[in-house]
Formats: sequence, structure tokens, C-alpha cells
Amino acid sequence: MSLNNLPQPTASPDYIALVHFLVEPFLISPEGLKLDYETAQGGSRVWLRLALEGEDKGRLFGRWGKNIQAIRTLLQMAAAQSGQSLYLEVYGEPQEEQRSEKRYPESRERLPSRLAKSGDSASRPTKTIPPIRRST
Repeated sequence: MSLNNLPQPTASPDYIALVHFLVEPFLISPEGLKLDYETAQGGSRVWLRLALEGEDKGRLFGRWGKNIQAIRTLLQMAAAQSGQSLYLEVYGEPQEEQRSEKRYPESRERLPSRLAKSGDSASRPTKTIPPIRRST
């Protein structure tokens, strides 16, 4: 494929309508959805801000954030088709550092290593196996 055959950027999509279309099926009360839209660098960058109410936020994120990640991917693909880049921010979304701290708290004790060091005989478990008795 030559460079001349690449698709040309099209007009900017209606991001507000697209977000409503993608997000509202997850919401119990769609009227609680608040959106803010901003462009920068001559319209080449788009920043969408989304605010939801408590329970709807959990439904939108889904397990491990898979729902919101799928929505972000679709919005970014739509933006890329029109030669733009897009960032979706959800108010109240845990930051990456906060999520990792919840998953792996520093206060959690480490489990002892299962592998004993080869030179450390004191750390090796010893088990006495009784001799096999044969009946005659």
C-alpha cells in the first residue's frame, strides 16, 4: 500500500453523542452523566471529561476496568480516523499508583522462599523415612 492510498483525515466525530451511545447502557440513571469537551493544538487533541454518580461509576468501570478501557479504545480509534488524539478522563477514577497500592500493599508480609540455598543445611527440612520391613 502506498502512502497515497492512506485514508485522509475526516471531519471530527460528534464525541458527545458517541460517549452517550457507549456509556448510557451501563448506567442505572443516565441523567446523572455529565460531560465536558475540550480541544487543544488546533483541534488535533481532544480531552473528554466524564462525571458519574456512585453506583454507576462501578458499573461503567466493570471488573478490572475492562468496560472503561473498551470505551476508551473505541473513542481513541474514532479520533485517530479523523487525525486526532483523544484522552478520556473519568472524575473519581483511581490513579494508577492508588490501584497498585490497593492490590499490593507495602505492609503485606512476604512469604518465605520455598527454595533453600544449597549451602544452608539448617534451612533444609529433614524427614526421616522408616525402613521398609519385608515379611518372610
